[in-house]
Parts: sequence; C-alpha cells; structure tokens
Amino acid sequence: MTSDFADALASGRPLVLDGGLSNQLESAGHDLTDDLWSARLLAEDPGAITEAHLAYFEAGADVAITSSYQATFEGFARRGIGPERAAELLTLSVAAARAAARRARTDRRLWVAASAGPYGAMLADGSEYRGRYGIGAAALERFHRPRLEVLAAARPDVLALETVPDTEEAAVLLRVVRSLGVPAWLSYTVAGDRTRAGQPLEEAFALAADAEEVIAVGVNCCAPEDVPGAVETAARVTGKSVVVYPNSGEAWNAEARSWEGPHSFDAGQVRRWRAAGARLIGGCCRVGPGTIRSVAAALAPV
Repeated sequence: MTSDFADALASGRPLVLDGGLSNQLESAGHDLTDDLWSARLLAEDPGAITEAHLAYFEAGADVAITSSYQATFEGFARRGIGPERAAELLTLSVAAARAAARRARTDRRLWVAASAGPYGAMLADGSEYRGRYGIGAAALERFHRPRLEVLAAARPDVLALETVPDTEEAAVLLRVVRSLGVPAWLSYTVAGDRTRAGQPLEEAFALAADAEEVIAVGVNCCAPEDVPGAVETAARVTGKSVVVYPNSGEAWNAEARSWEGPHSFDAGQVRRWRAAGARLIGGCCRVGPGTIRSVAAALAPV
C-alpha cells in the first residue's frame, strides 16, 4: 500500500515511536484506575492527552500512538456514553495527537498512529495477556470493525493493531483493515518465541506476510528480552519492516493492578534491533520521555 508513511518506512531510516501514554498521564497527576484507562480523559480532559503526546514528540519521537487503545463502543456504553458520542471520542483521539504534532518545536515530519487494542483490553481484566476469549471470529469482527472504521475515517497516518495476543484475533483484524484504505502495523504481545496464547511466532507473523495493507509487523507490550528473536523472525517470515516497542521490563499484575519487578529497558539495545530489521522502535508501558529521548539519540544518524 502506497502512503506517505509507507514511503517513510521504505526510506530505511528508523522512526522513533513514543512510550507509554498512561504512565506519562499518571506522572502528570491523572488517576487512570478505572476500566476506561486513558480513554476516560478523551471525555474529561483531552488537553491532557495532547500534552502527553507533546512530551514524547519533544523527546524525539516521530510517531504518536493515540489514546484509543481502550476506547471502544462497548466500554463507553458501560459508562452511559452512546455510539454517536463514542465515535466522536475515537475521532478526538486522532485530533489530540495531531494537535500535539502542530505544537511540537521541531522540523521533523511527525506522524500519528491510531491505536486499536485487542478485545481483551475492553474487558480490563488482563485478558489481552491471555487471548482465547471464548468468543468466535464473527463476534470479534463485530467488536473490531466499527471502531476501526471510525478510526480510519479520522485519517491517521497508520493504524496500530497492537498488543494482539493470538492468531485468531490477528486474522480478524487483518480481514477488517483490508477495506479501510489506511496502512496498518500488526503487533503481537508475546512471551518468548510465542504469542501470549501460545502460538509460534513464525505462524503468527506469516498471517500478515501477504497482506498489502500491513506495512510492518512485530511485537509490543512484552519484555525487552523477547525483542531480538521476534525481530529476526518477523523480518525473515514476512519481508516487511518490523515494529518493536516493549515494556520497561516490569511485569503487570492484573489482580493487584500494579507493575512489579525490575526495569530492564536499555536504550543501547535499540541499535541491535535496528540492525536485525526493526524500523519502528519505541517503548510501551512504563517507558517514559526520558527513555525515548535516549532511544532517539541511539538511532540518530552518525
């Protein structure tokens, strides 16, 4: 698929992704403990989301991932927000990132990726780290299609199909984006060399190998230690650009709703990821602007 964003990837220069939106919002004093997570602020304080995106752009990120990861028609409905207003809030997630790009003090071309999280994110119970929800492909498509249609209509530069835990959901997402006219990346959450649902990554990445709409494949919301093998496998199996944005290295405890363990994200690792084929590189949960600044420095032309 031809687009400005696809052309930028094809140029060979790596693009720096942002880091965790939720941790940046929390550091600014926002409480994200309810089920809508950062999506709640789309309705209550969209300016705060723009400020969070701006912090990453000014730290050196080229791409902002929108606050729509947990923004769904079903999730908003549980809060009494009807479908028309929910669609407005999804569209606002792209507009908030665009506003940050306009305000950023840089001459770099800046991009917006519209986040579409997995079905499990809407459940807000850690299901995105397990997959296999017990509902069929038809139900998954009924969940994903309306939201992706609204996000595509907001004209982001790329759709981020992210934190996908299993191949069943990935196949549905690939079917939905086929008709939307916006390029996409497909990013799994993994444990070692398998998806969170246990499928081999070779099998998982192969689903996207012939999908013209998918311009990058890779992993996110995983341990940094899982990235090198995933990059090699994704590049070999698909021949596409590779996207990687792992967590800080800490682990999410869904029951306690807290992060545990040591921080192991080292910006020095990103040069190896780039050498292996990664072209979109950043961080996910608990990776902040300071780390993204180091990533951008590590990837800057010598």
